[in-house]
Amino acid sequence: MDGDSRPRFDRIVHEPSRLMILTYLSTSAEEESSFTDLKDSLSLSAGNLSVQLKNLEEAGYVGITKTFRDNKPYTAARITPAGREAFSQYLGEMETLIESMKKAPKGVS
Repeated sequence: MDGDSRPRFDRIVHEPSRLMILTYLSTSAEEESSFTDLKDSLSLSAGNLSVQLKNLEEAGYVGITKTFRDNKPYTAARITPAGREAFSQYLGEMETLIESMKKAPKGVS
C-alpha cells in the first residue's frame, strides 16, 4: 500500500475495548445494553468499561442513560447513528486493508 491509500483508522474506534463495545452494541438485538451486561459479556472491569464508555460518549458514538430500577442505579448504553457510521467506516477500512494484504506479493509487508 502506498502512503496515500493507507486506511486512516478512527483511533476512538480502533482501541480494542472500545471496538468490542461498539461491536457488541451494533450487533445486539436490543436497542440498549446495561452496564452489567456489557461488563460481563465483554469481560471488562467496571473501571475500564466506565472509562471507555465515557470516551465513546464524548465522541458521540454512544449514548448513556442513567436511571433507577427497583430503587437501584441502572446505566444503559446504546450506539448512536454517528457510532454506527464510525463503526461501519472502520469495518470498511479494515476490509480494504485485509484485501490489499491478500493481493500483496508474498514477503512484502
